[in-house]
Amino acid sequence: MGLFDLFRSEGLGRVPLYLYNTLGAVKQEFNAVKKDNLVRMYNCGPTVYGRQHIGNLSMFVFTDILRRTLQYNGFNVKQVINFTDFGHLTSDADEGEDKMTKGLKREGLALTMANMRSLGEKYSQLFLEDMRALNVEVDTVTFPRASDYIPAQIAMIRTLEEKGYAYRTKSGVMYDTSRFPSYGQLGNIDLSSLKEGARVKADPEKRSPTDFILWKSDKKLGWDSPWGKGFPGWHIECSAMIRSTLGEQIDIHTGGIEHVAIHHNNEIAQSEAATGKKPFSRFWLHRAHIQLAGGKIAKSKGNVVYLSDVIERGFHPLSLRYLFLGAHYRTPMNFTWESLAAAQTAYGKLLAYCKDKERATAPNNKWHTIFHQRFNDDIDTPGALATAWQMIKDNSLSKEEKIATLLDADCVLGLKLSDPDERAQELASKELRAELTLFDLPEAIRTFIAERETARKDKDWARADQLRTKILDCGYEIDDAHGSSRVFKL
Repeated sequence: MGLFDLFRSEGLGRVPLYLYNTLGAVKQEFNAVKKDNLVRMYNCGPTVYGRQHIGNLSMFVFTDILRRTLQYNGFNVKQVINFTDFGHLTSDADEGEDKMTKGLKREGLALTMANMRSLGEKYSQLFLEDMRALNVEVDTVTFPRASDYIPAQIAMIRTLEEKGYAYRTKSGVMYDTSRFPSYGQLGNIDLSSLKEGARVKADPEKRSPTDFILWKSDKKLGWDSPWGKGFPGWHIECSAMIRSTLGEQIDIHTGGIEHVAIHHNNEIAQSEAATGKKPFSRFWLHRAHIQLAGGKIAKSKGNVVYLSDVIERGFHPLSLRYLFLGAHYRTPMNFTWESLAAAQTAYGKLLAYCKDKERATAPNNKWHTIFHQRFNDDIDTPGALATAWQMIKDNSLSKEEKIATLLDADCVLGLKLSDPDERAQELASKELRAELTLFDLPEAIRTFIAERETARKDKDWARADQLRTKILDCGYEIDDAHGSSRVFKL
């Protein structure tokens, strides 16, 4: 029995779970529709043509928190995250170069199906490594590859064609959005403003500018089909994988905010047309972008930071998770190295506070309920972190109660406060030592630090290293990995 199960068995009041549903643009109470309390959740996964940057990774920290919140509320979760390993063009609107083809060219590989599959496997595994480093659950999650579901995609396209929702063109098969009256309902898209050439370049084969590809003909690569050799369109991939792994209707579908207008409206149109069942998904949740220097993190702009960059700069991966938790998932967050350094300091302080976790007793009822309310108010992780620091300052509680309550909340936060790795233990130990200001230091140490700062500004790294060694020999440690020097007594 987990901590939350213990509280539920003791009869604490029910805290309803509210999620912001993009379908309707309103916060709604979430309840399971199955007697077994099962929640079927699909998260639009990565296109595995390269390593995922931290903006991409933030999406899956969010879906991990969402899954944990559902489980915290007693739901059973069947979670699916797909790997797109073909067919995703550089524009959601069926334009540009295939991303997997772009990846093969970047790595100097021949354009073959075998190489495309191999490239996808390579970057799928790197993605899973990053997920584990960020403490995102992967072992109980299903990860379908789009290339493994070609028959299901072909079958779905045939059904749409038979029902009159598709038409053939020289370049393949298109979905006729005029046959789906509620097209654009997700995000309340104003279709009247989508003039020819406004969202997509003029395509004489399309009956309407919002029509999209179901099957793309290609004489060189792809699979055989009733429409000749080629590839399924990117949008049909998700619909077919969802139907195959979760069923014709699901409870929660997530993705980036950029998917609302086109990709997710296309999924709704083709899925509901094929099955005849509405709604395709009861809830749609979308994560806002992570920004770098005020702009969207994007490979196409060369504006990227990878988790490997974070680690190479001396940061713990869960410091990045803490940083993500500090902003609500529907609010754009601006990433800076300074904000990550602050997140690492705060994370280290939480680790230090929970260092005596064996002293934990039972969570405090009042603060447990406050945490639960924050999680259940549309996954309010910044509110939950603020609650943690407020509770620590509550002198009416014993430290044993506070630690127990933090460990319980960490079931959702996922910061591994009860099971830190060696690097996290070092962060905790550093925070337990008294941080010293320059005024607390002997004059000789202050002199060494000043000289070292001058050497660093002059990029005289050899001299800076010599001075660091002198400072260390005097019994002090200097930590300046994150842009500002902090001095500790050894």
